[in-house]
Amino acid sequence: MNYHDVMTPQGLLRVLFDEENVHGIYFEGQKYWPDFSGHHPSPSHPLAQRAEQQLREYFDGGRSDFDLPLAVRGTPFQQSVWRALLTIPAGETCSYMALAVGLGNPRGVRAVAQAIGRNPWSVVVPCHRVIGSSGSLTGYAGGVNRKAWLLEHERKIAS
Repeated sequence: MNYHDVMTPQGLLRVLFDEENVHGIYFEGQKYWPDFSGHHPSPSHPLAQRAEQQLREYFDGGRSDFDLPLAVRGTPFQQSVWRALLTIPAGETCSYMALAVGLGNPRGVRAVAQAIGRNPWSVVVPCHRVIGSSGSLTGYAGGVNRKAWLLEHERKIAS
């Protein structure tokens, strides 16, 4: 497994990838930061360059969606939640409850929140667009301050 570090206005993002797919994109120090021992820095790999370019375009305000091959692992439920996250437009938010209802499981709000917390692709699979029913910025593996920054950044891009 390889990795590439991309410096952003919100700190370092580490892209974890193999020859064909991105396995994760993590803010340094975020919850669930993987053990990268045994992984190799590969900044010149084409997939690393593609991910860096798209992340730079996002942080520069020229991109709100990504086109990266993702190595999707997780339970079928987690995968359904992660797919649902991709339908939330940049500059908009959705509540955990609305997401649970949209998935046909209105009693599954906690399970939805847990699946969102395990999303391995920060920024690219936009779990930062999910907020509490009251509008509060509840939880984000990368930190609530980053979540607030990302949402404000996307509002500027969308307007």
